[in-house]
Amino acid sequence: MSKPAIECKSDGPYLVKDLQALANSKGERLEAKAVMALCRCGGSATKPFCDGTHRKNGFSGARQAQTGATKRDVYRGREITIYDDRAICAHSARCTDNLASVFKYGSEPWIDPDGGSVEAVIDAINKCPSGALSYAVNDVVAPPQQRAPAVTVTKDGPYAVVGAIPLAGQGSGAIAATECYTLCRCGASKNKPFCDGSHWAVKFSDPTT
Repeated sequence: MSKPAIECKSDGPYLVKDLQALANSKGERLEAKAVMALCRCGGSATKPFCDGTHRKNGFSGARQAQTGATKRDVYRGREITIYDDRAICAHSARCTDNLASVFKYGSEPWIDPDGGSVEAVIDAINKCPSGALSYAVNDVVAPPQQRAPAVTVTKDGPYAVVGAIPLAGQGSGAIAATECYTLCRCGASKNKPFCDGSHWAVKFSDPTT
């Protein structure tokens, strides 16, 4: 069986090949074909699938974020070090909602690695859909999670990809894809193809998910 792969077509959809697990935000399985095109512009009437609207609405897959703006911040605690790459954060709020004593929205610094138990911090980081958060315990960097390849169409948000699915095509080299990442599907991200949370600002809505 061939391994899944995703290609960002130039100013067009995500071409997904050999993916077995495609689901909506409710955990319901969606029909996954051997080759399928997922909407990237946000305008398709058949979301999450592409219907060609990108050819009419002027969608551009170009990355607008400044080159070199990507950097990983380091927050060292007594036992655990937390790494944060803001450039690929999808702003899902899973970290701040689940462990507010460590991930303190509106504070500076916004991460206190000693604000919770090591176990709780690891659990929260493992739930980060974008891969923006990672960690090291006693200076040993944690290995990537081992999950089966899957794509989830999140509620009014990005595609959440897990399982180290290779990413190729337009803009994919902006940030190296790892075990998990989130792909923009509202069409407004400045860091395409990755989600940067712009779906909140543009009030992207997809009632089908």
